[in-house]
Amino acid sequence: MRISTPAVLALVISVPASAQIVAQPSAGTYSRAVAAGYKAALYCSGIFNAGRTPAQIDADELAGIYPDYEEIVPTLAAQVDRPRRSVTVPFDPALPPRYAVWRDGRGCVTLPIGSMVPAGGEAGGPPPIAGADPRPWPQGDAGIAPHPSVPLTGAVGKAFADGYGAGTKTVGVIVVKEGTIVAERYRGGFGPYVSNRTWSVGKSIAGTLIGIADAGALQAPAAVPQWITGDPRRSITLDNLLRMASGLHSDTAGNRTDAVYFGGTAVDEQTVAWPLEARPGTRFRYANNDILLAVYATRQRLGEDRYRTWPRELFGRLGMAHTVAETDWHGNYVLSSQVWSTARDLARLGLFWSRDGLWDGQRLLPPGWMRTMTRASGPQPASGPGYGATLWLFGPEQGLPEGSFAAQGNRGQYVMVIPSRHLVVVRRGEDPGAARFDIARFAADVDAALP
Repeated sequence: MRISTPAVLALVISVPASAQIVAQPSAGTYSRAVAAGYKAALYCSGIFNAGRTPAQIDADELAGIYPDYEEIVPTLAAQVDRPRRSVTVPFDPALPPRYAVWRDGRGCVTLPIGSMVPAGGEAGGPPPIAGADPRPWPQGDAGIAPHPSVPLTGAVGKAFADGYGAGTKTVGVIVVKEGTIVAERYRGGFGPYVSNRTWSVGKSIAGTLIGIADAGALQAPAAVPQWITGDPRRSITLDNLLRMASGLHSDTAGNRTDAVYFGGTAVDEQTVAWPLEARPGTRFRYANNDILLAVYATRQRLGEDRYRTWPRELFGRLGMAHTVAETDWHGNYVLSSQVWSTARDLARLGLFWSRDGLWDGQRLLPPGWMRTMTRASGPQPASGPGYGATLWLFGPEQGLPEGSFAAQGNRGQYVMVIPSRHLVVVRRGEDPGAARFDIARFAADVDAALP
């Protein structure tokens, strides 16, 4: 459901004196505004989704971020309003502060630059963070051994000692073998019920959700209403979008979408505006916009009632009780990145993938959808792992068994599945800057240590 403009932008008369700051000439107003949105978004989600403290977020989620904002963010003071479940971050004396607010079941939404702080908010105090589900694993949390098994102690310890990449920061690891958790460990401040942002692992969640809801539309033109008759972009299919083969222009390879993620720009404002620069289906170019458009197009086909509860069709069935998909202020799910989840919930998802979309004896994904997600079709990356429909494809070239695949995200989020070994390896990270965790080598070491 779209948030109505009057409800979101109810104005207050002035910014409190305590929120006044002096603009710094070293950064332009827009950069400071996005940096403030970055802090507001991460504080809001970290505090109200995950139960993290501001100090913990500063030390982990906001450490080693994009260089554009790394020096600015620590200079901005966040004001956390726990009773109203919101965060404001002033950034310029001539403009209102950036504002993010938490909503039950939907996480945090960040308002656009220049929006006044709403007079109200969802009162009720800090939301409780869900604890253990008493049902047996994998649906719940009962019966899970708390420590790594002896064969895996070396590999798991090495992951936490940055042995798979200099400067990396592992915050959680889970290994699932034959459906059983055989290793689980966390860094201080994290744990089985403490979520963090999935970043681009959210793209693979999007691919899964689209399979559940709209698999039949795969080869149909993407339902983007802004692309009217005569627009050449109407030839872009949902399959093109899921495979990063839309042919649309983007600022850079990797297509950072800071305006959507932290600037408060809505998906249906920005992503629909990029022009073609290659014929659809002929070029691989990794782009957040492609997945955002795939999800936006699915919204048009699902209708508002089902779209509002759509992610819970997956999360609820799999027992992913600590996972929340967040939206922009127009109500569009930002499923290219803006999902908060735990290592256990992602292990459930990996197990679901390894079982070909079956869960508790019931088929949730259409037959063949996992094959679609894990099959290279059309243009591929120039080097490294291949790409399916939102999943990365690994094999002997990366030192892993044929048919291995992974969801991957910024700052070191990985869900590696090795179907032939009935193995799922989840690694959660808050890797700073250019640090890179070698998930293929870690997964290979884990595999080698197990019978």
